[in-house]
Amino acid sequence: MPETTSLTPPRAHATAPAPGRHRWLGVVVISLGVSLIIVDATIVGVLLPQIVTELHLSSADAEWVTSVYSLVFAALLIPFGRAGDLFGRRRLFVLGVTVFALASLGVTAAQDGSALIAARGLQGVGASMVMPAALSTLNSVFSGRDRAVAFGIWGSMISGMAALGPLAGGALATGGGWRWAFGINLPLGAALVAGALALMPETRSAVRGSLAGIDWGGGVLLALGLGCLVCGLIEGQTFGWWRPVGTAEIAGLSPVPAVLALGAVLVAALVAHERVRAAAGKPVMLDLALFRIANFRRGNLASALINVGELGLVFVLPLFLLGVHGTSPVQVSLAILPLAIGAFLSGGYAGHLAGGRAYRAVQLGMVLEVLAVLGLALTITATTGGWGVAPWMLVYGFGLGLTSAQLTNVSLADVPPERSGQASGTQSTARQIGAALGIALIGTVFATSLGHTMDDRLKGSGLPAAERAAVSHDLRHSAGTYARDLHRDPARAAEARAADESLAVAARRGTLVIAAILAGGLLLSLRLRPGTAEAAAGPDGAGARAKRRRRPQESGG
Repeated sequence: MPETTSLTPPRAHATAPAPGRHRWLGVVVISLGVSLIIVDATIVGVLLPQIVTELHLSSADAEWVTSVYSLVFAALLIPFGRAGDLFGRRRLFVLGVTVFALASLGVTAAQDGSALIAARGLQGVGASMVMPAALSTLNSVFSGRDRAVAFGIWGSMISGMAALGPLAGGALATGGGWRWAFGINLPLGAALVAGALALMPETRSAVRGSLAGIDWGGGVLLALGLGCLVCGLIEGQTFGWWRPVGTAEIAGLSPVPAVLALGAVLVAALVAHERVRAAAGKPVMLDLALFRIANFRRGNLASALINVGELGLVFVLPLFLLGVHGTSPVQVSLAILPLAIGAFLSGGYAGHLAGGRAYRAVQLGMVLEVLAVLGLALTITATTGGWGVAPWMLVYGFGLGLTSAQLTNVSLADVPPERSGQASGTQSTARQIGAALGIALIGTVFATSLGHTMDDRLKGSGLPAAERAAVSHDLRHSAGTYARDLHRDPARAAEARAADESLAVAARRGTLVIAAILAGGLLLSLRLRPGTAEAAAGPDGAGARAKRRRRPQESGG
């Protein structure tokens, strides 16, 4: 079995926070730190049209800018979670915020797509330190009702900031360019470091260890396997899904199937690697035994699907709104602002449901998310603007606030405290895997639909076939931003109308895929067990601790 440690009671191995107000101010600092890294996952969607135009990115480049952050984030979360368990979670949190802020400077200095993608990857390194340190600190320091309230604060803040951040970033981008939206991370990071040192408790595992004992091999296999899958999904539109497009080919076929197959093999190798290490009693990156806990298993899968929905929407909608209406970053942010309002409102309500009914908050939130995205998919037309998007985003935000506030709480409720770092890292990894694969999938659906629909719309226009193909290629290759060039040329009004219609079709198809994925998350949430949430939300947490002692590895179908 993998190496485990004891943290019962959790505060036995923690530098306890100051009582009263300071204790909860520490939760605020932790939540703001997580909000910073969440915002930079969502803010790219708002700024992406401007970035694509200035740096001349292709649609595949645009997907990489968004997904590479989640890819690196997912690969390093669990190794860094274990490092925090061993050497101190506050220490890891401070280091992660510092790396993230410095990487943000690299983003602001990027002059081409390659430099931007590299800097975004480095941001992912910092983010992968911050998230597990924050979650495992909450999980170790709080218990009982306080634990549910702490997670409620955490969930509502990050859900709201995930949308308010793009609003502020959009304002900065409109006033001074998109680089300012990332440059602001440096002073924010400095403030967070100061706050963490003053208010965040230091917690660590009772058993000493070294970095050499961390399963770095598992991290490499996850990074390579996930990277191949994401690469295959993103580059399929460039190199062809089966038959080669251009000069890249392997034995007369596109390289994409080979890359996807390699990704599947590497993921299988990861599972085998983890089983061998666990059998030898060595620390593992992915503790497969945790997935015997029914709510943990279902909650992780649901988390991955939820992240597809959130980041999928902020990828598709800004590209659609700018392509059709020429909307500025701040106006795009205002169209998505209702998501923040809904998340803030529902985050507090989720806390009231936490007393034995946290799983109900998750289920209600998933229902609202599915209905909102489905409604959005069915109503988008070439004339839909920000006001047409806003009501659906309000409903979606309300649902997202409910699920984000309590899904982590429900998922981790049966996990023994000494494995909280590994478990919270796994849960966060599931979200980032969903983000990386989801952006690749939704982006591919959007770009492919854009090109094919535009070609169909132009068939009756009288344009020569070669010119039709060139216009369709430019629209798809630019992720829809080429529509603004068509609108600026009065002689190309017919092509501009066709581009608007194509953008609407692509946005509808992308959101329909998101709705289907979220429906899968809803089905998983309906199988969350109420007994776990009730024990976790007991008045003093004693019921939860007793349940863990009796049934630490409960399995379920």
